[in-house]
Amino acid sequence: MRRRVAVTGMGIISPIGNAIKDFKEAIFTSKCGIAQITRFNTDDFRVHIGAEVKGFNPENYFDKGEVRRVDPFSQFAMAAATEAMEMSGLMQSGFDSCRAGVFIGSGIGGMLSVAKELERLNAGGPSKVSPFMIPMMISNMASGLIAIRFKAKGPCLPIVTACATGTHSVGEAFHSIKDGYTDIVITGGTEGPITPIGLAGFTNMLALSLRNDPASSSIPFDKRRDGFVMGEGAAVIVLEEYEHAKARGAKVYAEICGYGSTDDAYHMTAPDPEGEGSANAIRLAMAEAGISPEDVGYINAHGTSTPINDRIETMAIKRALGKAASRVAVSSTKSMTGHMLGAAGTAEAIATVLALYEGILPPTIGYKEFDPECDLDVVPNTARKVQVEYAASNSLGFGGHNATLIFKQV
Repeated sequence: MRRRVAVTGMGIISPIGNAIKDFKEAIFTSKCGIAQITRFNTDDFRVHIGAEVKGFNPENYFDKGEVRRVDPFSQFAMAAATEAMEMSGLMQSGFDSCRAGVFIGSGIGGMLSVAKELERLNAGGPSKVSPFMIPMMISNMASGLIAIRFKAKGPCLPIVTACATGTHSVGEAFHSIKDGYTDIVITGGTEGPITPIGLAGFTNMLALSLRNDPASSSIPFDKRRDGFVMGEGAAVIVLEEYEHAKARGAKVYAEICGYGSTDDAYHMTAPDPEGEGSANAIRLAMAEAGISPEDVGYINAHGTSTPINDRIETMAIKRALGKAASRVAVSSTKSMTGHMLGAAGTAEAIATVLALYEGILPPTIGYKEFDPECDLDVVPNTARKVQVEYAASNSLGFGGHNATLIFKQV
């Protein structure tokens, strides 16, 4: 018998809130988390805005000595995982540690630590480089630290698929439980990229918006869009075998029932111009969920606000859903959070779960000018109260990675 998989916990550190209740309020009231970058001086840069995490105190999760040895991407992940585990109630009910895994990835890892230690190397020579630099920078450390904290002794698999990392992490965790390898997986994505080198790199590859107006820079599907806004943070979901969750009286927020993963095999950074790779990921997810295109009531789009992505994602949705694409609601919460890179997919999966659970669809904010090449119902500017049974969340990543998750209302 197929094992069902439930969402029993969620946690988030984001540009629009450092707890699920704050994030939920923000996405349903059209709050924008984009502002002038405060972490460093941007006078010499062409881009001056970002979607920074605000009011985060790592000492709520680590002692002072530990904070100095843990990069922000791991700090964010630990905070989100702590909230997700508290929401799940697993620490109170107990669980078999050997049947619990951690699948938390990062697209980039400890970029801030690398940048700081390079400064020390250049200023003072090799002896000045921290002995903690390697464990601070490596992308698997968020997963490792969370496994240690929560005594999860099953598989610990940090996935790296650029901006699709968070979605692939949740999807692979879903399959691990569905196929009987685990009963519980703490899964998600995390990123701390807002640094001078990160900002310069993304700017020079012409990925970021140059508008420098928080209200009109991350505007997915709008004809005026010119690039994304860099964000940061972490998002974590606790997935649990459905009967395991019910047996301990856990609250179930949604059921995850479909996952599609493909690659364009086309280009390092550009998506397949026909949108076929992303369309196939959507088709695979629907097939696993056992649903038709007409059953999908909402899609949380990758929706980066880049000219090419939004056009091709629109094409992919139309290819996958056919005539049903004309009636499905499709919004991008990146209009509020900016692009959280490796954390984006899980943050958007959480937004999708909340949409099902609350009966409210988050909007695409900042939307003003219709683009005939993005002619979907993008839920412009204001949240929409509507109950849907099935919802999807899409992600695309450099390297041609595509992933789609499908959640069911319970």
